[in-house]
Amino acid sequence: MHMMIGDFLARRLTEMGLRHIFGVPGDFNLSFLEQINARDDLAFIGNTNELNASYAADGYARTSGLSGVITTWGVGDMSAIGGLAGSYAERLPIVHITGLPPLYAVESRALLHHTLADGGYGNIGRCMAEFTVAQTRLTPENAVTEIDRVLQACWRERRPVHIQVPSDITHLEIEVPQTPLTLAEPTGDSRQVARAVEQIVIKLNAAKAPVLLIDADADRYGVAADLAALSEKCGIPYASLLPGKAILDETGAFYLGGYAGAASRPDVREAVEGSDCLIGIGARFTDTSSGFFTHQISTESYIDLRAHDVSIGREPIAAAPIKAVVQGVLSQVQAASRPAPQKPAQAAVPTAKSEDGLTHKTLWPRIGQFFRPDDVIIGEAGSSHTALSGMTLPKGSTYIAQPVWGAIGYTLPALFGSQLGQLSRRHLLFIGDGSIQLTVQELSSILRHKLKPIIFLINNQGYTVERMILGEHSPYNDIAQWRYTELPAVFNAEAPVMTRVVETVGQLEETLSTLHNNEHAALIELKLPMLDAPEALKKFGAVVADYDYGPWGPRNASQRS
Repeated sequence: MHMMIGDFLARRLTEMGLRHIFGVPGDFNLSFLEQINARDDLAFIGNTNELNASYAADGYARTSGLSGVITTWGVGDMSAIGGLAGSYAERLPIVHITGLPPLYAVESRALLHHTLADGGYGNIGRCMAEFTVAQTRLTPENAVTEIDRVLQACWRERRPVHIQVPSDITHLEIEVPQTPLTLAEPTGDSRQVARAVEQIVIKLNAAKAPVLLIDADADRYGVAADLAALSEKCGIPYASLLPGKAILDETGAFYLGGYAGAASRPDVREAVEGSDCLIGIGARFTDTSSGFFTHQISTESYIDLRAHDVSIGREPIAAAPIKAVVQGVLSQVQAASRPAPQKPAQAAVPTAKSEDGLTHKTLWPRIGQFFRPDDVIIGEAGSSHTALSGMTLPKGSTYIAQPVWGAIGYTLPALFGSQLGQLSRRHLLFIGDGSIQLTVQELSSILRHKLKPIIFLINNQGYTVERMILGEHSPYNDIAQWRYTELPAVFNAEAPVMTRVVETVGQLEETLSTLHNNEHAALIELKLPMLDAPEALKKFGAVVADYDYGPWGPRNASQRS
């Protein structure tokens, strides 16, 4: 079977399950884009810039399983690299394809535009190698084997890969296999899997207080349903680290809450750290997910399930993939009946007069009542993510944030990608005024594609999360004040968008009531006091300042003599 190289690459992408691919056109990728445009099973989605394209691809992968982004050589790649690094940190499978100058130009070291004009063509690959798990430069000789190798690595590791496609080879014909690409999960060594399952089952059957600790890999490797079944079969409570929020049902009887070391609720911390059989699902104890490394996990009672291997206490077991192990444990462990953990009473929505000015204290409980099952809820770094991470989200909801990489501005283009991949679900974005100014152009893409998200824009006059750390009134935390509700008309004059400016509790309640039946996109500007913040963010700011600057840092100037 013979196919053109670009057609074969596009075919492999669709065989992976890709339906949309994001990016920005440039002269070195146009020949490949023509081949994509000729297909009816793969659509190119243009973005306003390459950074936004990589963020959109990230969001798409979170609700659709995997994604792709196309850039042009040099300038496009370097613009996208920040988003790809975030996808690497947050463990998301993204296929990055860049249009390379023609092979003859590369081989002759031609001084072309979009290069450093030094004849070198290895610099982009070296940069991308730091943030991808596999890289390749296609040639007619290697295209078949390299495309399959790199795409398999993307899926196996759930992380980005980098493919360079010279502009003059996309339409060259080569011999290709007729068999489709299959993304099979590694099965590991059956003896190692059996060994891991046996030891975990023994520990679970003997445990008096087992706990599951959920992180992002539970979603990335498709074991969330198995873990939910394991919890139900054995009466095992489960808690989540920040990246694992809402992967398992937060309204379930055995959900403990979020765990973050000393920043946890006391009962959650006691259950996790006091467990005699704590099973971590891809758990990574980063600064933000561990309460700045205040977690106290006993090595002896800890079982660490990672993507491709396991540690049980101090014993490592290689070639034991997470899915095979979880499913083995689920099938072999004894059913057990344990009482569901007692949960603190749900806090009442604070009373307020209709004319009272809006604050974080009055805002978030009312937002919590606005949520409904199966929502996709997106929290921007800072006030929004801090508040949302402490709330119980509805059954079936998906929570999208970037707690590891933490790039501000990420969530608006991520919303675009996520909603394009899941059109049937309601999407709600909570983003600050400082963050939206970084990536606001992607609002035009959202409206151009007739998407209907609800965007809550928190306007508190600058970088509140930074003010909580340092510089409450310093000018570096100030930003320009925009007329945010006029932006939809600027970006798409014909799109019907509900816009409101909300300053009081009464205005918020009336707006939320209207939004329940709204059939259009919405941009709601929430005006909050500059130094108002969720209580958890105020505590977080002080901890970060102490960690970053030490006891003699600028926050503690009065202590210096």
